[in-house]
Amino acid sequence: MQIDSLPIIASLTELGAELRPRSSLAELTSLGIGGVTDRILIRRYESLPEIVRLLDGAAIPHRLLGGGTNLLVADGELSWIVLQLPPAHPGMRIEGNFAQVDAAADLGGMVTFCARHDLGGLEGLIGVPGTVGGALRMNAGAYGTQIGSYVRAVQLYRRASRQIETFQGNDINFEYRHSSFAPDDVMLRATLELPSRPYREIIAAIRVCNEKRRASQPLSQKSAGCIFKNPPGGSAGRMLDELGLKGFHVGDATVSQRHANFFVNAGNASCVDMLALIETVRERVLHSYGVQLENEVILWQN
Repeated sequence: MQIDSLPIIASLTELGAELRPRSSLAELTSLGIGGVTDRILIRRYESLPEIVRLLDGAAIPHRLLGGGTNLLVADGELSWIVLQLPPAHPGMRIEGNFAQVDAAADLGGMVTFCARHDLGGLEGLIGVPGTVGGALRMNAGAYGTQIGSYVRAVQLYRRASRQIETFQGNDINFEYRHSSFAPDDVMLRATLELPSRPYREIIAAIRVCNEKRRASQPLSQKSAGCIFKNPPGGSAGRMLDELGLKGFHVGDATVSQRHANFFVNAGNASCVDMLALIETVRERVLHSYGVQLENEVILWQN
C-alpha cells in the first residue's frame, strides 16, 4: 500500500515521522519473508495518537512492526502500511533496581545494559531476538526466565481509548507466551524491577545460555524462533523430531535439522510455502498424537 496524499505526508513530517515508501518486509523480518508497503518511522512517541488519528481519518489501514523476529508476513503488495518505533539511544536508564526501557530497544541489548549495572534475572533472554515490546507482548521466556515476572509498569498507546496510558504490573496478566495486552495496544516503555547480582556472575550465566543456544538452535539461518507453542506438559519440538520431520520442506520453507520447532527459510521461501509447511506439520502431529499445536509465530496476512 502506498501513501500518495501530499497533505498527509506533510502532516507526518510535522509530527516528527518519516515516510519510507515501498519498504520490503522481507528485509525487516528475521524469516526474510514478506511483501512490500509504505513504512512510517515514528521518532516522537508522544505523536503516535495524532498519527493514528491522521491515518484513520484517511482510511489508511496500518499495523505496528517491532523487531520482526516472531512474524510471518504475506507476500506481494500488502494492503496496509506499517508503523515502526525506531530505538532511541540509549533508550534505557537505571534507578536503583529499576530499569526503564523503551519498548523499541533491542532485548539482548537491554539484558547486557542491565548486567553492566549489576542487575540480573534476565540472563535467559540474552539470545532471544527482537525488541522489548515484542517480548512484553509474548511474555518472552527461556531457560526458566520470563520477562513478565519483572514487569512493574508499562506505558502504551491504547487503541480503544486513543490515548497513551500506563498500566501497573499487577494490572497485567502474563501467562506462557501470552499477555493480557489488547492486540492493537502499542507498547512504548516499560519499567522492570531486577535483582542485584555481581556483573561477573551475570556474564557467566549469559555465556552458559549462549552456549546452549548455539548447540541447539539454527542461529545462522533465517527463522522466527519457535513456530509452535509447547502444549501443556509436552514439547512441540520433541514431537516433530519423533515424527522424523527434521529436514522436511515445502519449497525452501524447511524444518530445521538442528531444532525441529524452528522452521527456516533455506533460500527464497514464500509466505505461502511457510504456511503450507506449518499446516502440514500441524496435521501430522494431530494425526499421530491427537494434539492441536498452537502457533507461537504471529501471522500477518492480507
